[in-house]
Amino acid sequence: MMLLSLGPIVPAVAVARQPLLYLLFLQIALYASAMTAAAFRLNKALVAVMHSKHESDYLARHDALTGLSNRAGLVDMLEAKLGARKGGERSLALLFLDLDHFKPVNDTFGHGMGDRLLKLIAEKLLLMLPEADLIARIGGDEFVVLADDVTAEQATAIGRDIIEVVTGPHTLDEQVRVSVGVSVGIAMAPEHGNEAVTLLAIADAALYEAKSSGKSCCRMASMDANLAALRRLKDEGAAFAPFGAVA
Repeated sequence: MMLLSLGPIVPAVAVARQPLLYLLFLQIALYASAMTAAAFRLNKALVAVMHSKHESDYLARHDALTGLSNRAGLVDMLEAKLGARKGGERSLALLFLDLDHFKPVNDTFGHGMGDRLLKLIAEKLLLMLPEADLIARIGGDEFVVLADDVTAEQATAIGRDIIEVVTGPHTLDEQVRVSVGVSVGIAMAPEHGNEAVTLLAIADAALYEAKSSGKSCCRMASMDANLAALRRLKDEGAAFAPFGAVA
């Protein structure tokens, strides 16, 4: 832009042979240097804004402690997977994990050690499940694993492998070594539903069944789990229904 606007002036001054006009060369140089500096500052500001936006988008969909996806990232991925597989034959497994005996770790060693344990478990899940489509921490000591193109038997095997890895002792520092368990509830699409909210509720109900069975076990969603999840979804929908609405 500077070349097109100022370029014709240079030969015009040279042809005019007026000494006073030679001052334009100095003005052009000053103007070009000032505009160049301004362009670089503007570019730096735009890069900073783009970086900040990218970081904000990342933080909005990832857990700050573990770096795993958070609930928002999980729902986005789950909805995308469900949308992509509609009409397809592949199954999608959603494994809902909840740590057993995690509270005593916080109470005994403090929240700092509890956070360290959560990060360590997240790292172990990433190492043992490299093929998983998504691993998320959705709050507290709850994790979710999303696995595409697996059967119910394969999903159950994944759940048992998770229990074996997580149940092992964890070294938090030279003097602190703890053991926790994990309960796993599994929901399958399309067997148990094709909506993200429904699958999460059914997997959560299956997790409740696992914990009721003595903890540190894996349960595939059953008819009872389905009914409990659907009943809870109906109750939550009624709670937020407009005043005067008829159920």
